Amino acid sequence: MAVSISEPLCHPCVYHAAFKVELQVKRPLMPVQMSPDQVGLEMLCLCGHLDLLIRAQMQQFQEQLGQDCSPEESDTFQAQGAEILDQMLQCLEHLPKPMPQLEDYLDMVGLSAMFPRVEVFLIQGSPVEMLERPPMDEYFSHVAKLNQLLVLSQQLEEDTRHLGSHKYIAHQLSVIYQVISSLRGIQVFSEIKKEIEANFKHMKQSLVTEEGYRHEPQLAAQYINWILEITHRITSVVLSLPEELTEDLNVAVTFTSQFLS
Repeated sequence: MAVSISEPLCHPCVYHAAFKVELQVKRPLMPVQMSPDQVGLEMLCLCGHLDLLIRAQMQQFQEQLGQDCSPEESDTFQAQGAEILDQMLQCLEHLPKPMPQLEDYLDMVGLSAMFPRVEVFLIQGSPVEMLERPPMDEYFSHVAKLNQLLVLSQQLEEDTRHLGSHKYIAHQLSVIYQVISSLRGIQVFSEIKKEIEANFKHMKQSLVTEEGYRHEPQLAAQYINWILEITHRITSVVLSLPEELTEDLNVAVTFTSQFLS
């Protein structure tokens, strides 16, 4: 009872703007000094991130127009776009003084030509689609296909070796076939594609079981060895990155080479 009627120890002061604390959530806890080469590579990553963000927003604009709605930037795009721009400016702070303007730096190192959407966004402040397909548009889809092909092949090899049931092996192989088909003009994949076409029907038929059959379907040894040989070839090709596979990567490789020499 004594506590409830006692005087407070102190009265809190009214908030004053002078006591405002700015939170630097996106900045590193400890200062990090980047070399000019590291700045260039980081800016490449940030431009790629911003470019993908702009492309996603442009796709949303198209969907809004299809619904007879006026195109409107999403809050997510504005927030993430502002964050990436802030990270770009932070990168420029690591360059020798005087620090260049962001647009001037992108022109100087060649990033404005690689990512014209980013350049226009910096100038106009809003996302704009390009009339001509920028050179880096193929990069992300090509890398994604190669990664998908590698992961699917490794998974198929693992399942073929160790799973007690090969029920879904044919489906997994068909997905790999679709990815290979999307990578046109690559000789080694064209050969693998023909082999899959020649053997797929018989292999799939061998997995069909009669109604009431209690055992899980298993591939015959000849098909197991064939699939393991196919997956090994695919994995080896993707990991070795022959010239045939790097044509769509040349723009990025040329850019990074100037900072890694």
